Amino acid sequence: MKIIVGLGNPGRKYERTRHNAGFMAADELANSLHADISQEKYHALVCRARIGSEEAVLAKPQTYMNESGRAVGAIVRYTYSRVSDVIVIHDELDLPLGSVRVKIGGGHGGHNGLRSIIEHLGPDFIRVRIGIGRPAPGSDAADYVLSPFLVGERTTVPGVMARAAEAATSIVTEGPARAMNLFNQK
Repeated sequence: MKIIVGLGNPGRKYERTRHNAGFMAADELANSLHADISQEKYHALVCRARIGSEEAVLAKPQTYMNESGRAVGAIVRYTYSRVSDVIVIHDELDLPLGSVRVKIGGGHGGHNGLRSIIEHLGPDFIRVRIGIGRPAPGSDAADYVLSPFLVGERTTVPGVMARAAEAATSIVTEGPARAMNLFNQK
C-alpha cells in the first residue's frame, strides 16, 4: 500500500500559505481520484483511493507541521507499509516558485515537517518537492513560508498543485526513477 502525505498546518489561518503547498497538492490529488480526504484517523485527515493498480492512503496530518512524523508514523504502522512506500509532498524554499521535483531520501534541509518524519521513519521516503522560492534578502524565512502566495503568484498555484499531484501519481504507477526523469528536467 502506498502512503501519500501532503504536509501543512491545519486551520483556516494557514489555509492558503506557502507552507501548506503539500495540503493543496493532496487535495488536488484527492479531487482527481474522486476521493474525499476528510476521515479523521491516525492524527490526520485521510482517505483510501486506487491509483492505477495500487491501493493508497492519502493523508493530511493535523498535528501541525513540526509533529507531522507522529501522524505519518501512525499511518505506516497501522497499514503495515514500508518507508519506501511513503510519498511526502511538501513546500521547498530551495526551488523556484512553480517547480516540482521528485527525490528519494535525503535530509530535512531545515524543513520541520521533514525533520519530524525523519525522526519517526528515517530518511528513505520519497519526496515531491514544490518550489515556493526564497524570501527577499533580510526577510524571515518562517514569516515567508507562513504567508499566503502573492496576488501575482496565485495564477501559478493551481497548475503547480496539479503537477505535484501528477508527480505523486507517476511515482505510484511508473516508479520513482521514471517520475524523476519526467519531473526533474530543468
